[in-house]
Amino acid sequence: MSSKNFLEVNRMAENTKKPAIRFAGFTEVWEQRKLDTITDVRDGTHDSPQYVEDGHPFITSKNVKDGFINYEDIQYVSDKDYEEINKRSKVDKNDILMGMIGTIGNIALVREIPDFTIKNVALIKDIGDVFYHYLYHCLQSNSVAHQLDENLDGGTQKFIALNKIRELVIPVPSEYEQHKIGDYMELLDNLITLHQRKYDKLTNVKKSMLEKMFPKNGSNVPEIRFKGFTEAWEQCKLSDLVDVIDGDRGKNYPIESDFDISGHTLFLNASNVTTDGFAFDNNQFISEEKSNSMGNGKLNEDDIIITSRGSLGHIAWYNAYIQCIVPYARINSGMLILRKKKSVSTSYLHQFLKSEKGQNQISFMSFGSAQPQLTKKGVEGLLVNYPGSLNEQDKLGEYFANLDNLITLHQRKLEKLRNIKKSMLEKMFI
Repeated sequence: MSSKNFLEVNRMAENTKKPAIRFAGFTEVWEQRKLDTITDVRDGTHDSPQYVEDGHPFITSKNVKDGFINYEDIQYVSDKDYEEINKRSKVDKNDILMGMIGTIGNIALVREIPDFTIKNVALIKDIGDVFYHYLYHCLQSNSVAHQLDENLDGGTQKFIALNKIRELVIPVPSEYEQHKIGDYMELLDNLITLHQRKYDKLTNVKKSMLEKMFPKNGSNVPEIRFKGFTEAWEQCKLSDLVDVIDGDRGKNYPIESDFDISGHTLFLNASNVTTDGFAFDNNQFISEEKSNSMGNGKLNEDDIIITSRGSLGHIAWYNAYIQCIVPYARINSGMLILRKKKSVSTSYLHQFLKSEKGQNQISFMSFGSAQPQLTKKGVEGLLVNYPGSLNEQDKLGEYFANLDNLITLHQRKLEKLRNIKKSMLEKMFI
C-alpha cells in the first residue's frame, strides 16, 4: 500500500490548505469550493406515492448505507410514479446519494445503471467538474462529517436541509491528484469488500454446518457427520459433564484500589469475555497475594468461562494457548467456570455452548429486566447433545475451531483495512 515514492507527509498541513499526506509530486494548495459549484445537488420526491408489490425500488435514507444501496427493507412504486419522480430527480450511474433523515451523511455511490427512485435522499449528480470517486470519498472525510453535524436540524429525529448540503465546503485538488486519491481510496474499498465477502461467506458456512452437524430437535443423529461414525448421539445435563463453579464473592473480593494495569493475576472483566471468546485489550490485574487470599474462581487450563450477568452467554475457552498468554487468571462475579469432571472433549463442549442450540437455551433461562442473569443452577441444567465417541467430539471441536480461526483472520484483516481507510480519510483530505 505504501512506499517511499508513493506518499509524502506535509508537516505544515495544519497551517495550509494542503493534506497531511499526499502523493509525491503534488505541492499545490487545494481550492475550497461549495458543493453546488462542482455538482448538481437535488433531492428526491416530496410526495408519498402509492406502493405496489412489483415495480421500481423506492429508495429512502434508511436504504443508503456503507457506500451501497441496501435493498433488504424496501418498497416499490409503479412505472407511472417512477417516471414522474424522475422528471426532477433522475438518478444516473456515478451519482452519489446521501441520507438526509435519521442517520445523516450515510452515502452510496451509484455503480450501475439504476432502476430506482428516491425520497428523503440528497442526489449529488456527477457533472464532470470533479472526479466522482474523489468526491465520493471526500464526502466521507472528517471535515465533511463535522460540517454536517454543525448543520443538523430537528429534535428526536435529526435531518439536514438540502441547502446546507449544497453549501458544504469541498477541498478540490488538481484533476490528476483527484484521480490518484480517488483510485487509491477505491482500491482500499475493494479490498474491504473482498474481505467482507469472505468473512460473510465463512460465517454463513459455519451457521449452516452448525445446523447440519448437530442433531435437529427430535433426532439423535446429525444430517452431516464425519466418515466412520454412525452411533446415535447422547443427551445429558451440563452438570453431568462439568462442575459449575462460582467465583469468590466474599470479603476478599477485589476493590478498586486492588487493581493495576499490570501484575500477577488477570482479574477478568466483561470486556475480556466477548462473543468471539477472550479479548485482552482492557485488562486489570491483582497481586499474587490478593489472588491467594481468595477462594473459588481461579482458572485452570481447559476451563470454560460463561458470562452470567449483563451480556449473557459469552463463552471463552482457557486452553493451553491462552494460558501461555495469561498464565494466571480469575473470574469476576459476573462469570461462571465450567470445569470438566468426566471424559468429554472441552473443544467440542466449547463449540456446543456457542452454537444456536446452546445459546437458545441460555437466552431462554435468563431472567431479570434491569440486569438479566444466569444462575448456577440454571447453567447446570443446560441440556447438552454430544456424540459418545471422544474422537468424533474432538473432530467436531477441531473443525469448528478452524472455521473460527479463519473467520477471526478475515475479521482482523477487515479491521486493519478499515483503520487504514479511516486514517487516510483523516490525512489525505483537508
